[in-house]
Amino acid sequence: MKKFLCFLVSIAYFLEFWEIISRAEFVSLALFPPPSKVAIALWEMIITGVLFSDLYASLWRLAIGLFLGSVSGIFFGLATGRIKSFASIFTPIIQILRPLPPVAIIPLVIVWFGIDDGAKIFSIAFAVFFPVWINTHIGAEQVPQIFLQSTKLLTKSKNKIFFKVIFPASLPFSIAGIRIGIAIGFIMVFVSELAGASSGLGYRISIAHLSYRIDEMIAVLAVLGALGAITDQLFVFGINRLYPWINLSSK
Repeated sequence: MKKFLCFLVSIAYFLEFWEIISRAEFVSLALFPPPSKVAIALWEMIITGVLFSDLYASLWRLAIGLFLGSVSGIFFGLATGRIKSFASIFTPIIQILRPLPPVAIIPLVIVWFGIDDGAKIFSIAFAVFFPVWINTHIGAEQVPQIFLQSTKLLTKSKNKIFFKVIFPASLPFSIAGIRIGIAIGFIMVFVSELAGASSGLGYRISIAHLSYRIDEMIAVLAVLGALGAITDQLFVFGINRLYPWINLSSK
């Protein structure tokens, strides 16, 4: 409760400082609107329903892309971390693709998939895959040998060894990768919607830019940032409930 109150106080001080600086008109109000005008713009988008339709479009694209990128990242991370033949084939390819900026592939993805939702979901999944893969790969690779040796004394089943030892030992690493993937996913859903979208928060920002509505741009950016923080905290809460032994920090 104390942390939450400190958070609210810091936000209140920040908004007050922003309002004062903006009202002083060191910069034109049209270029640097105060939070009161941003709040009015946000309310207008809420009552017209525009914000909710764009919010829905962005969130379902993000959810599917994040799911696909996380599942494939965990699968390949476990495989390359524990199966040498699999690692020798796929690790070099993944390492070549991993340094590519995910934003840079968007023009190519549009050529391949067009401007439909498939292109946006693919770009999000592509970006999320790599942090999840590298974290899971390291976790699977670094499973203590004493754990494996002790388990082999009790069972010869490879499935039991995998599900009882390797997967749980790698899980904290995978979760760390997914948390990074969530942040990257929000970046990618925004960027992918700037090109050829007809809905979504990124699309709404591009429309506000064309109409020179800086207050709307800032309002949508604030919504995007708040959503990212809330999604991360909900993920931490869910993981701590499902796997309390991991004990994720909410910071």
